[in-house]
Amino acid sequence: MIFLDFIFEDRDIKWLGWLERPLARLGKVDMLSVCIALIVLLITSFTFATHAHQHGGAHADKAQTVLVSGIAGLITYMIVGGLSGFFEDRLEAEEERERESDRSAVVLAGQAAFFMFLYLEVLDASFSFDGVIGAFAITNDIVLMALGLGIGAMYVRSLTVYLVRQGTLDDYVYLEHGAHYAIGALAVILMVTIQYQINEVITGLVGVVLIGWSFWSSVRRNRALAETEGEAEPVDAARVP
Repeated sequence: MIFLDFIFEDRDIKWLGWLERPLARLGKVDMLSVCIALIVLLITSFTFATHAHQHGGAHADKAQTVLVSGIAGLITYMIVGGLSGFFEDRLEAEEERERESDRSAVVLAGQAAFFMFLYLEVLDASFSFDGVIGAFAITNDIVLMALGLGIGAMYVRSLTVYLVRQGTLDDYVYLEHGAHYAIGALAVILMVTIQYQINEVITGLVGVVLIGWSFWSSVRRNRALAETEGEAEPVDAARVP
């Protein structure tokens, strides 16, 4: 759902324009991402899940388990997304009232801070769910999952905050695209691994390649823009009498 909501949104900056432009037009259809997610879930539950791989090399019919788990995950995602939108709207409403009302600035600031806190908590919960569930696409080893998520909580979040403050996503505009494409690739791998075993190295390299590719595309874009601006400056200067 995270991947689908991203690619169906019409964005000013597009990485793979040949793919993202038609998908953005399709995204104008309401609830399209939910419909696609449910269709993929049904197909997965009646294909891969019917001969699901178990420890020891045995296979079993896990169609019902996959179907129930997928629906529960979809409901959770929609609830978290709905709460995030609700708190964001309330925060904007409180800020608007603060500009137009004569009420105490302390009271209005407190209400805005409260809704901001709830909004951030809901967002944090959504990313926590995503991190735990996505870890199963890489490994089933609980120890490795705990170590990875622990490192992510202590280091990756600090790095993310640093990159946001430095404006890295503004400079390397395709990184966000690469991250979401990596999420989509992991979702596909997670469904395939229900029946087939995929080497963890391949799973890790898929994300590294996509994010690395998006980073290099951002660097090339920045260089092209710099060259264009460098060529335009002498022309503008020549026009000055």
